[in-house]
Amino acid sequence: MTEMNNMPDGDTAGKDAVPAEEKRPEEEEEEERKENGDSKVSPPEKPTAPAAAAPEEVEFVHPEGGWGWVVMLAAMWCNGSVFGIQNAFGILFLSLLREFGSEKDQDLRFRTAWVGSLSMGMIFFCSPIVSVFTDVLGCRVTAVGGAAVGLVGLLASSFVTSLGPMYFTYGFVFACGCSFAYQPSLVILGHYFKKRLGLVNGIVTAGSSIFTITLPFILSRLLEEVGLQNTMRVLCILMFVLLLAGFTYKPLLPVQPSQTRTSRFPPMSQIFNINIWKSLGYRIWAFGIPAALYGYYVPYVHLMKHVEERFGEDTSKEVLLMCIGITSCVGRLIFGIVADYVHGVNKVYLQVSSFFVIGLMSMMIPLCNIFGGLIAVCLLMGLFDGCFICIMAPIAFELVGANNVSQAIGFLLGLMSVPMTAGPPIAGFLRDRLGSYDVAFYLAGIPPLIGGAVLCLIPWVETRRRRQEMEAAALSKDQGLRDVPES
Repeated sequence: MTEMNNMPDGDTAGKDAVPAEEKRPEEEEEEERKENGDSKVSPPEKPTAPAAAAPEEVEFVHPEGGWGWVVMLAAMWCNGSVFGIQNAFGILFLSLLREFGSEKDQDLRFRTAWVGSLSMGMIFFCSPIVSVFTDVLGCRVTAVGGAAVGLVGLLASSFVTSLGPMYFTYGFVFACGCSFAYQPSLVILGHYFKKRLGLVNGIVTAGSSIFTITLPFILSRLLEEVGLQNTMRVLCILMFVLLLAGFTYKPLLPVQPSQTRTSRFPPMSQIFNINIWKSLGYRIWAFGIPAALYGYYVPYVHLMKHVEERFGEDTSKEVLLMCIGITSCVGRLIFGIVADYVHGVNKVYLQVSSFFVIGLMSMMIPLCNIFGGLIAVCLLMGLFDGCFICIMAPIAFELVGANNVSQAIGFLLGLMSVPMTAGPPIAGFLRDRLGSYDVAFYLAGIPPLIGGAVLCLIPWVETRRRRQEMEAAALSKDQGLRDVPES
């Protein structure tokens, strides 16, 4: 009886053991620990994967201030020190002539002028490479490293005793360092600001105007008191402060999935971002602006010489540069505010209007037979120059997005280096052939008008793209609703 009674128990135990053995391989110890609580405790662990992925779907919210104001001041110092020194090369130019020869030596003047031209050209020419470093290493490392290289180049230039090495120390090393320090200052602003990006860019780019206005007076005094070499060493202080400013560039944007790889080398899509070229609006913008710049910088280079020929050498021509610098600073602030706070304003059309005005003002320079008229032309030219510069970065953010903006700005600046280098020499060639700057200024006004007309296509292209995206999203949503009953 005992055995008979035990047999069913064993059979039932055997039957019960089958499902128990199927569960045990995965969580045997846990089941024993939790006993009856297993079925209620373990299932909630499975939804953890969607919960972890949820933050990626949340849209990044820009602080619109906070530490961003410190970053803005650091970026402002960057723009001021980099372009302040570059724009003040005319002051250093005369001292270099006296140091290495004579002001009347035409061959020396030509060779010395190439030091400044090479330096300015390299800042923009290196921009595509800088954008890759910014994407791979980040804004902070790129900016600090660039400022350090620029500091070394400028300090080395102060010990140079002949013109030849100056091409390398000032025209290449210093300029490359400035390029690596400059571009991250534009990209990092998009991490902290979106609604105020136009205003912030206006304030940041106004730094170059402020330094351009004040630095020539300081340099003239320093050159008289301490000489060329010590003046360059004083300028190294600006680069050292720029190095410290780069440490404030703390990135905030979420890291892209491609950047989370454990591989030693970054993916090719990060080295060369082809996404920016998929945007038709960006392609038009990237080729329209360089087309406009073939005549854009001609007045800034040849205006002083034109004034000497038209009104005499005793004319206070420096007033014209001061007018351009002051109104450019004002324009960057005004149009930055307009772009952010005036509803319905299209930033591309603001840039188009700036090119149209600058082109027309260039054509009016030869028509000014009184100095007062030339001052009025320079005031307008400077105002809309500020508009063109402060709107560049916000347009790039709108066309390609924050994650792609680094290389978008980098390739644009790289394309800009060609007309910036070629335009002024072509104007100088025309002056030598024709005996005056009149034709050069008339022709200089044509490229900004053509470039501005090309940029007018961008709003139409972007509107069509958004409409197509909305239609595609609506179509996929409808398709999803149809598939629900079937599943």
